[in-house]
Amino acid sequence: MRMAVSQPNRLALFDCDGTLVDSQANICRAMIQAFDANGLTVPDDGAVRRVVGLSLVEAMRALLPDADPALHRQLGADYKSAFQKMRGQGQVDEPLFAGIADCLVALDADGWLLGVATGKSDRGLLHCLEYHGLRHLFVTLQTADRHPSKPHPSMIVEAMADAGSSAATTVMIGDTSFDIGMGLAANCPTVGVAWGYHETAELFAEGADFVAERPDQLPAILASAVRARA
Repeated sequence: MRMAVSQPNRLALFDCDGTLVDSQANICRAMIQAFDANGLTVPDDGAVRRVVGLSLVEAMRALLPDADPALHRQLGADYKSAFQKMRGQGQVDEPLFAGIADCLVALDADGWLLGVATGKSDRGLLHCLEYHGLRHLFVTLQTADRHPSKPHPSMIVEAMADAGSSAATTVMIGDTSFDIGMGLAANCPTVGVAWGYHETAELFAEGADFVAERPDQLPAILASAVRARA
């Protein structure tokens, strides 16, 4: 008698900043404080948006490629300190993008496991998800505290192990080329979102399989992405 072979779970793995929540104002404000603390000219908001999603030191390296590595580390530490101070003073506002909560509930009801892979810290991600009452929906949370910066695939590899999914049944969803690059490095289907910090054309150029214009499109797109790998 042939034994049934269990199928890998489906995992929808989301970026956070620019995909689940709009944290642009907080990021830019903390970046201003970090650069001011080091007597440096503050990069414009457009340049800051370009590095959202990278780990802090990698983001500082991208903003100041010719600076000493010690300065990159100092800026990262000062940014984290500024952000924590802002949160302690109740100044951090990370609203969910419209339609995201309904999308997550719909995916969960359809049998998808949900996860997050983000450049945030463990503390920052947990605060964000708990504030919005969404923590219970996610089976795996991967952050910059425990992994190399995107686009290294480490976060996806760990998330798949947690969820019991495979590369073919794990979809990486994000708003930046770093998210798409990470998904490609893990050999996963990739879905960009058009409401974040990198342009749609850039997401496709990086290799995104699909780009969603609205959160309510994601359930159908994710199903298509997995079917294409079957």
